[in-house]
Amino acid sequence: MAKQQTKKPTTVTAAATKKADFKPEGKRLEEVKDKAPKPRLEEFYRSQVVPALMKKFEFKSVMQAPEIEKICLNIGIGDATQDQKLLQAAVNELELITGQRPVIKRAKKAISNFKLRAGVPIGCMVTLRRARMYEFLDRFINIASPRIRDFKGFSDKSFDGRGNYSLGIKEQIIFPEIDVDKVSRISGLDITFVMKSKNDEESYALLSEFGFPFYKHE
Repeated sequence: MAKQQTKKPTTVTAAATKKADFKPEGKRLEEVKDKAPKPRLEEFYRSQVVPALMKKFEFKSVMQAPEIEKICLNIGIGDATQDQKLLQAAVNELELITGQRPVIKRAKKAISNFKLRAGVPIGCMVTLRRARMYEFLDRFINIASPRIRDFKGFSDKSFDGRGNYSLGIKEQIIFPEIDVDKVSRISGLDITFVMKSKNDEESYALLSEFGFPFYKHE
């Protein structure tokens, strides 16, 4: 009888491995990130805001055009020294508004008149950049701001002389992410727009191009 031939198991050589199309996990994540759609206001900034600012200020390069570097949101809870639950509620609400976990801010100095000790948590803050920054700006201008009671616009006098703009919100419930029925206390927050610009005039023009609702003082 003829002997039955057995097939030897195939082995993968180093050369074959090199030819295989393997992609590192890091590159795959970068590709997914690149394919993710950019925020609407970011595309609007590149396509319309920058050309408008270059024409207005006669810039020779797009690198001269002002832009928003980051948006900082801050909530201070003075009563947190007596009840830490108030601070936890503020942290949860700020996370809902921004989609990012806030950082706890602690007192740097002790103030006996306010029964405040150094190191006690008294507030929270979030710094938004890139995609989340543009998404928040879009929601703030088009959804949250019109929900302010008796809203006539934000002051154009709140620039700091270096191009940065700050404003205060009295009620956090203007943001649709906050469920009014679950709010135990109405609290405000401060918002600061940090700009890459030469002066207040450029920053004002930038925010105006985005449709920021300013009102001018007479």
